[in-house]
Amino acid sequence: MSIKLKLTVFLSLLVAAILTLNLSITYFWSKAGMQKSAIDRMDIISKQIGESIKSYEDELERLERAQEEKLLAASIAIRSSLDPDIENVTNEQLVKLSEELQLEGISLWVRTPNDIVVKKSSKPGEINLGSNTMDYWYTAFQQLFALQPVDVGFGRALPNFWSGPFNFATSDPDLILKWGDYYDGTTNYMINPFMRGDVLVDFKDSVGTEKLIKRLLQDNADLVEITGIDPAFFGKAPIIKIKKGKPVYNLDVRDIVFGTYAFKDEADVEHVNTAITTGETVTANSSAGGKRLLKSYIPIHGDRDYIVTVSFDRAAISGDLHRQLLLSGVIGLALLAATVLTSYWLSGLMIRPVQQILHKVNAVAEGSFDEPLSVASNDELGRLSERVNTMASNLSTYTSRLRDTAAELRSTKQYLESFVHHSSDAIHVADPLGNLMQVNAAFEKMYGWSAAEALGRRLPEVPEELREDDARILRKVVKGGSVADCETVRYRKDGSRIDVSITVSPVRDEHGEIVGIASISRNITERKATEEMLRRTEKLSMVGQLAAGVAHEIRNPLTTLRGFVQLQQKTGRITPVHLETMLSELDRINFIVGEFLVLSKPQAIRFQLIDIRAIMRETVALLEAQAIMNNVQFELREAGELPSLNGEPNQLKQVFLNVLKNGMEAMPDGGTLRIGIWAERHGEAAGEEAETGEGNAAGAGDTISGRASIDEGAAARGSAAETEAAAARETGITSADAEAMSGMAVRSDPTEEDSILIVIEDEGFGISEEELKHLGEPFYSNKASGHGLGLMVSQQILAGHRGTIRYKSALGQGTRVEIRLPY
Repeated sequence: MSIKLKLTVFLSLLVAAILTLNLSITYFWSKAGMQKSAIDRMDIISKQIGESIKSYEDELERLERAQEEKLLAASIAIRSSLDPDIENVTNEQLVKLSEELQLEGISLWVRTPNDIVVKKSSKPGEINLGSNTMDYWYTAFQQLFALQPVDVGFGRALPNFWSGPFNFATSDPDLILKWGDYYDGTTNYMINPFMRGDVLVDFKDSVGTEKLIKRLLQDNADLVEITGIDPAFFGKAPIIKIKKGKPVYNLDVRDIVFGTYAFKDEADVEHVNTAITTGETVTANSSAGGKRLLKSYIPIHGDRDYIVTVSFDRAAISGDLHRQLLLSGVIGLALLAATVLTSYWLSGLMIRPVQQILHKVNAVAEGSFDEPLSVASNDELGRLSERVNTMASNLSTYTSRLRDTAAELRSTKQYLESFVHHSSDAIHVADPLGNLMQVNAAFEKMYGWSAAEALGRRLPEVPEELREDDARILRKVVKGGSVADCETVRYRKDGSRIDVSITVSPVRDEHGEIVGIASISRNITERKATEEMLRRTEKLSMVGQLAAGVAHEIRNPLTTLRGFVQLQQKTGRITPVHLETMLSELDRINFIVGEFLVLSKPQAIRFQLIDIRAIMRETVALLEAQAIMNNVQFELREAGELPSLNGEPNQLKQVFLNVLKNGMEAMPDGGTLRIGIWAERHGEAAGEEAETGEGNAAGAGDTISGRASIDEGAAARGSAAETEAAAARETGITSADAEAMSGMAVRSDPTEEDSILIVIEDEGFGISEEELKHLGEPFYSNKASGHGLGLMVSQQILAGHRGTIRYKSALGQGTRVEIRLPY
């Protein structure tokens, strides 16, 4: 037999036996005696009824406390589930929470200047309901909002919580509800969950006081009426409330709490006040309703004091009432003592396993999981003990794991929050569509938008002319790539432009899916201004160097010309050899002046999508005639498909012209000049698979062709000069032009980005390690006719295209030039 069935059968039989014995003895012995025996018997029976009623009322109070505990737990759960701002809470959320917590409903109360009203509720009828007409309820609400203990004298008060007595609902007078009210200051509203109170009323009618009264009245013919009186309202005018147009006599303000009050006596008010004041039972004779009665007023003390009035019909009491009542009292006391002792022993015996389980649960609640319960039986308590042991073991394991995980997460969270919020760089995270999800304080300071203004939308910080580049970066990041140190321009909130360096990378979830885009911005406006100032200073320095270089280069041929002119002036004649030399020197002066004009010529720069292979083919075609004269063959290898490149075609053509001419000049006896074009992705050296022959690189520019012959005659030199000048006129690129390049400049290594690789290799005499260090410096050249400006201009052009140029060479092994242009 189960524990539940054992307790049910045992308690039912025990209570039935006590009531049967008590009522039977009272019934049979109540016929004897009249006055003295009747009064003694009344006293004993009244006390028995009072104790029984108090026991039932205690059980009723326990059920009510259980509901209050549930309402308190529900209030705390609701506070954890809802936003602290009532404007962010919806009625639909309250409906869902009511269903999850098995509540009748949830209302949220807010303070107004003159009232406390319901602003949000799962029940539409509760919304806009005021409380300033609810007597002590309104006082309790005010105390809760003031974070004060509730002391209105009704209901149950706990820290930040108060639950009033169950009552008829204002929004629906047909419902009896039990409310809980919770406010701890963390929200701008009071949480008010409520549940049906029918169970309390049903208990009172079917199991509690009302049923006991009916049973006593049925079993005792001389028991006329039992009445439960609330002394706070007894003898006063009834308080009737109008709810939804219906008069309602609230449960908490009734003078008659239970039973009936058909036999009224004017002296009842006085006797009730005496009993509640002295705390002792008051017995008095009364005449009401055509009957002579003996009334006992029994005070019941607890959370709420009330008086139980028992009315006996004195006419039904027999003459032997005194003797029988004495005997009934002795037998009743003996039975009561036996019942108490027996119940105490049996309850202790049966509850002992429950106490052990409770002790174990308390130990688990305090964090002790070591000592297991001993399982002594195979009934429900035994199985419960086994499950408690299993639960404790699992909790021990899970608690240890959670503690370690929580510590790790706490450390990681603190580190990341410190990094983000204390960084001087602006950091913001957006979803793949560009809507901002998170910003730090540096972002608000740099761009001018507050977090509230920025979150949830896409800011207009990208200038119109740079939106295509920004979209290209976003597409790259969404595909899994990243961009580092990208220099560009952005708008602030006030419309001003700032120069920034941005790093953009994807944010992935635990499955590796890209869920956001993280951007780090650094304000480089001051640095750009400093660079511009340095650039202008460098230009002035370069102008001085150019002037000095040009003056030096022109002075040498002028000295020669002056000597021959002086010779002619003295001799009056000049030989053809001298004339040829003078013409050669004039050509040299013309070439230097032409180069100087090219460097000073302004050029409009317009970036566009270009095919790098077509640019290279045009460059090769331009140099084909000179290559044939120098016995140089071009070998061009290129990938089948290459992405388009954003650049300026004439500038890139000048770069290729400079490098190819240097390679040709590095092979005075002729040879093969190999050219390869491939695509590299994510820094993988795709071009390594296509190395073009045994030569290592193209010529390293004007500085490495010192062995180029200058004895081929003025015609050859003039042809070379005309070719170079024509290429310069076609491209029109100067160092100033390269510095004025528009668009974004990336300082990172292009090998870390998707790029196009151009490899140019020659079979020339190579470059020493010392000479490699000086490549690109102005006026550094080991060619008799070189001026060292070609590679300098080329490097600046490539820098404007976010590209790089690298040289690999050794004496006697040729030279390899690698040009990388990111796309």
